[in-house]
Order: sequence, then C-alpha cells, then structure tokens
Amino acid sequence: MAKLWCLLSIITLLQVSKPVISRHEVTTPPLPILPLPSSSQLKWQERELIMFLHFGVNTFTDSEWGTGHENPAIFNPGELNANQWVNVAAEAGFSLMILTAKHHDGFCLWPSKYTDHSVASSPWKNGRGDVVQELVNAARAHEGIDVGLYLSPWDRHDKRYGHDLQYNEYYLAQLQELLNKYGSVREIWFDGAKGSNVPNMSYYFSDWFSMVKELQTSINIFSDAGPDVRWVGNEKGFAGSTCWSTINRTSLSIGNGSIVERIKLTRIIASVRIYLNTGDSKGTDWLPAECDVSIREGWFWHKSESPKRLSVLLDIYYKSVGRNCVLLFNVPPNTTGLISENDVQRLKDFRGAIDTIFSTNLAESCFVRASSQRGGEDGDFGPENVLDGDHLWTYWAPKDEESEDNWIEFKCIDKLRFNVIRIQEAIGLGQRIKQHEVHVDGRKVAKGTTVGHKRLHRLEKGVVKGQIVRIKILKSRAVPLISSIGLHYDPFWHPNET
Repeated sequence: MAKLWCLLSIITLLQVSKPVISRHEVTTPPLPILPLPSSSQLKWQERELIMFLHFGVNTFTDSEWGTGHENPAIFNPGELNANQWVNVAAEAGFSLMILTAKHHDGFCLWPSKYTDHSVASSPWKNGRGDVVQELVNAARAHEGIDVGLYLSPWDRHDKRYGHDLQYNEYYLAQLQELLNKYGSVREIWFDGAKGSNVPNMSYYFSDWFSMVKELQTSINIFSDAGPDVRWVGNEKGFAGSTCWSTINRTSLSIGNGSIVERIKLTRIIASVRIYLNTGDSKGTDWLPAECDVSIREGWFWHKSESPKRLSVLLDIYYKSVGRNCVLLFNVPPNTTGLISENDVQRLKDFRGAIDTIFSTNLAESCFVRASSQRGGEDGDFGPENVLDGDHLWTYWAPKDEESEDNWIEFKCIDKLRFNVIRIQEAIGLGQRIKQHEVHVDGRKVAKGTTVGHKRLHRLEKGVVKGQIVRIKILKSRAVPLISSIGLHYDPFWHPNET
C-alpha cells in the first residue's frame, strides 16, 4: 500500500510540474536587438524630408560666410512672408523647417537681449521684427509643420568668442532664449564648421546638450556626434550604399568632420567622414544620419544661381532617403523675404515626381509567400504584413531557427513592369539586415547591404519585366523583420539613354 501511495504521489508531481500550453497561446514578437531608437528619433526618421532655411545678412551681401562686421542696416526683407515658406514646404511634403536663427556672422534673426547685432538694429519693421517668431506663428497656423533652429557655435561678430567662459555663458543664454520663448522646437542644429586662423575656443557641448534636453524633452539634437542625429559626412546629400543607424559616439567629436577640415585631408579626418557616412553594424548608439544639401549651389540665396535639375534632386533622394537617412533640403529665401518662384516650381516638380513614382505599389496585385513565418500560419507575423499601411510595427518575421535562406516572394498573374524596389525594416526593434538580393524570375537584378527605415533600389539596367520577385536576406544581425515592400515604376529614370 505504501509503495502504491508513493507511486501515485510521483505521478501527481509530474503532472503538476508539466507546463500547460494553451491551444490559443499568441506568438510573441521577437526580442529587439540593441541599440534602439527613441520615440523622437522614430518620428524624425518617418519625416524623411526636412526643409532648411538659410537666411540672414549673407542673403543681402551675396556671400556664404559673413565676416561678422556687416551693418544690420542691410537686413531689410520688405516682403517677408513666413506663411509662404510654410505653404511651399507643406505642398512639397516637408513636415519640419529649420531656420538659421544665427549663422557664423553672429547676426540674430530674433531680438536677443544679449546682443544688439540682430533684427532689432535693422530697418526691417522699424527694428521690431522677429523672423523666428514669424516662422513659429506660420507653422502653428498650418497643421503638420514643426519648427527647428540652427544656432551657430562659431560667431565672427561677438567679442566674447575666444574666451571660453564668457562665450559659453553667452551661447547658453541665447539657447535659453530660443528654447523658452518660441514653444516646441523639434530639432536643433549644432554646426561644427569653423574657419582657419580663428581664436581657440572650447565649446561646452555637454552643458549645451543638457540644457537643451532640460528645456525641450522631445527635441532631437544634431551635430557631427549627435547625440540624436549625426551628420552624414558630406554636403552632397549622399549617404553610403551601406548606412547603419548605429555608430559608436565615442569615436566621434564635433568639428572633426566639418567642411573646413576637408582642406587638411588628413587620414584621420577622412576616416571619420567615411565612418559618419556608413555607420557601424557593431555600434552601441542609435545615431541615424541626416543628409544636408541645397536646392542651389550655395546655401544662401544668390541672384546668379538657379535650382538644380529635377534629375539631380531625384538622384539625391534615392541616395539619402533611399539609403536609410533623412534628407535636409535647403531652400533659401531671397532678399525680398520670399522663396523664389523658380525654387517653388522646382519643389513642385520634385513632389510631383515622388508622388508619381511611389503612389502605386505594383506588389499589391501579387500573391505573397515566404520561406517561413514566426508562429506559423496562425501567428501575426505573416508576409502579408509588408503590404499594409504600417511601416513600423507590423512586419514579416521568419522563424528564429532559420538564420539563413530567409526569403519573401511575390507571384503575379501578369508580368509586372517596374524599375524601383523598396524595402523597409521594422526599425523599432533594431536595424538588422546586413546583406540582401532581389531576383526577378530567377535572375538577380539588385543587391545591397543595409536596409534600415527605407532602402530604394533604382535598377541600374532600367525597367525589368517579370512575374516572380524574390527578396533574399543573406545576412542579418538577428532574425530579419521586414515591415514594407514596394515595386514601383519611375518614369524619370532612363539609365540606358546617353
């Protein structure tokens, strides 16, 4: 009897210790792979296009870098209309506008109480004007437009420049003015540019950044070294064909990649710029790249210049937004205070071209399948997710154990005709893909490394026709998560024409 009781007790214990698996257990998402973007970085990445507004005394002196000795009396944009700026930006698809509140010449576009070298000393509006406030008011009146500010660390006018304590106090005072007085600021730009033969100056960047985050918790800080957004390493608007949002901030310092340093062309500077351009798959910091470029040759408006051709702007788009970056596109107001009509027209052409190319996704007419699916057919991670409207939080995920030979395929009844392939990762869970290929009817038509928020393959040989399109993920930091795929036709792309 005692033996029987002992046996029954053992059986009972085994039954109790056995995990109970519900038939209706929902498959969980895969683990994220660090580092991850912040909420404000994700919102920034989704913007894709940001407008830069270079405006100031340089606009009236036909120069790029002012001397700091300009008479404020030259600043008199008699027809300035920030509502026009905002309307132009909105119609062209921009959701954030960054104004040069102070450039290297030290002239302030707001009436700073810490200097008389500002709009307060100009004849514009009898010295009672405020360009920053005009932009803020116009943006507030137009839903969907946010404001950012550029405050140059290098100041060629102020006599405190070169005296570390005095100038850093002055700079922090102006930061507090801008970030306290004008409401929500979504991005602030710290430019590392500085000319040769200037006074030695130590910027208290840690103090600046801490103050910025204290005053504006949702702001993104741009500089060569972040901490939220990094420079891409050039002013052509091009990212590397490999471009990671991850990098090691300890390998960067502000100013080492600046435009003036190019003159030196040292191996160290060159390597830093390459590092900024490509990022680092083993980077410990999420620090995505911003590609800055101007619609004209110069950053400030010059009567002798015209906007770049549409084909050039589209090439920049593919090599910035299409390489996991945000495009910071400079559109300088002219001496009247308006964006010039030929620039407005070029922006309309640009927006129209983008809409023409990407408004139709040919993949939506196809049947989609994949090598495997996390959680099986009853899971929430099927390949059909790449065709919904959510480009962040719904995605196709293969099984964890299949680290190689992951693919997703579109099979169409009729042959498709396209020349652009769009791939997007669910970057909210980290950037993963290291190498991929695209095959059409068994023939390789494109290959690449990183994907990130968006990778655009504009096919080098032009239009392809086919019924079966397969995207192969050859290498990945972890199980790949693809949030969106598109097959598009770009009628402006003619690589075979002379």
